Amino acid sequence: MVESVGDYHACARLSGAPPPPKHAINRGVGMEGIGCLLAGAWGTGNGTTSYSENVGALGITRVGSRMVIVASGFLMIAMGIFGKIGAIFTTIPTPVIGGMFLVMFGVISAAGVSNLQYADMNSSRNIFIFGFSMFSGLVIPNWIIKNPGSIATGVIELDQVLQVLLTTSMFVGGFFGFVLDNTIPGSRSERGIEAWKEAHHEDSGETLESGEVYDLPFGLSAYLSTSSWAKYLPFCPSTRTAPLERPPEDKSSKQANEAAGKADPTQISIGVAL
Repeated sequence: MVESVGDYHACARLSGAPPPPKHAINRGVGMEGIGCLLAGAWGTGNGTTSYSENVGALGITRVGSRMVIVASGFLMIAMGIFGKIGAIFTTIPTPVIGGMFLVMFGVISAAGVSNLQYADMNSSRNIFIFGFSMFSGLVIPNWIIKNPGSIATGVIELDQVLQVLLTTSMFVGGFFGFVLDNTIPGSRSERGIEAWKEAHHEDSGETLESGEVYDLPFGLSAYLSTSSWAKYLPFCPSTRTAPLERPPEDKSSKQANEAAGKADPTQISIGVAL
């Protein structure tokens, strides 16, 4: 799920879309879970999840239309039914595939590192955290793979869990980055929290542009927004309305009303609205 959330944000960034709101992330993770259940029920043996390579391909082609994904799905169904169609792709030379992966992995790596633009990279604190986390994510998994017997706690299940976690570069680097960023003192501006909130408008799920991008097709979002039971579904957009704003007060008129024993008209209007 951690990788999927990162893929969603990277995909939105590369395609020029607003950051995904909370309900869209919940919907994406939920559909991945349903896909894995169906894959296991049908015995395909593959995990249905988001792939960073596809996000890198999106950054190269600059095509973010969902119709392309629909067409690709029909193509994969045809490849599974008709073996001759799938055999065409086996004729692609290995160097071409290798070059394609180099470009795609390079793009997705650069998209991930570009999130550091919100933090103050002139700070020695942030430079240390980034460098230590990146180096640890590369070195520790490599050492664990070369020394598989180094983890021996006496509990086989625990050894297997630690083996999987410590050989995952993303987990090791992210773990050290999370711990160091939350333990080493630093201001919110230095850590990039203020710039991140300003760029993402704190809660992008309430903005119109994210609604236009992440709405469900066939008018389902409009139907769910008017249904009272839809608020209990975490993947539905929020239907909360913005709080009422109190109009600016006129001090002279307010003092005159208080002297005459009259109620404040702004309080009356807000009370009626509530």
